[in-house]
Amino acid sequence: MITAYLLGISNYIEGEDIEIRFRVFKNGELLLKDDFFQEYKKAVIVEHVALLALLDRLEEFRGEDITIMINNPSLYEQIRGTSTLKNKDALRMTRKVKEKLEEFLNTLIMEDVSTDKAKLKDWKEVLEG
Repeated sequence: MITAYLLGISNYIEGEDIEIRFRVFKNGELLLKDDFFQEYKKAVIVEHVALLALLDRLEEFRGEDITIMINNPSLYEQIRGTSTLKNKDALRMTRKVKEKLEEFLNTLIMEDVSTDKAKLKDWKEVLEG
């Protein structure tokens, strides 16, 4: 079982780079650890961009059971199709993310940790280290 922890950090100053962090574990063993910057993106789509970057790195694990831990209820709702968000940029990026998720068939699960204190604590600890 693969577990990935994801964070996209926006810089609210236009023109500044965004930061993307993810950690990927297989059965508790760290496989990938990456922190990098990308060119400026609007704050509303930073997490989408981060998720797409992570999905690109997870290509080699396609077919395995994968769980992606995020701390973004809005993104989670957008992917599930339960969001009422009307932002065109976010909707466009959500479509791209869904298309990419479909490539993984049914082996990929997204989990929002924002409502579970223990999982949120683990998520923060993993991404800080």
